[in-house]
Amino acid sequence: MSLFGGTISSLENGLNYASLKNKTIAQNIANVDTPNYKAKNVSFKQMLTDAKSETISAYRTDARHYDFDIKTSTPGVYSYENFNYRSNGNGVDMDAEQASLAENTIYYNALVERISSKFNTLNNVIKGGK
Repeated sequence: MSLFGGTISSLENGLNYASLKNKTIAQNIANVDTPNYKAKNVSFKQMLTDAKSETISAYRTDARHYDFDIKTSTPGVYSYENFNYRSNGNGVDMDAEQASLAENTIYYNALVERISSKFNTLNNVIKGGK
């Protein structure tokens, strides 16, 4: 049983997704003039699938050694390999990237407001409604 009912962890996962998507869009916009650059995108479904797999675990020779996992790649990010938007082989559509950035920003801000509201409610409960 989760202390907060899983809501905060779900919001955290959503914020991680939105942050990764924002980084990917920024990378696409930064490489709009790079020849043969292929645009990247983030899939939440693929992100969940990749997060379950592709981890490297440490070999422990003693039970007292710490156990840790290392992810081998950024989960959920994929590129459009066969798509050329420009004649130089670049696959970035600047209008689509800006629209996607605006949409992702709205999504991210909504999640931040929701998690902030959750923390304010918890703070109010801890203080006894004062």
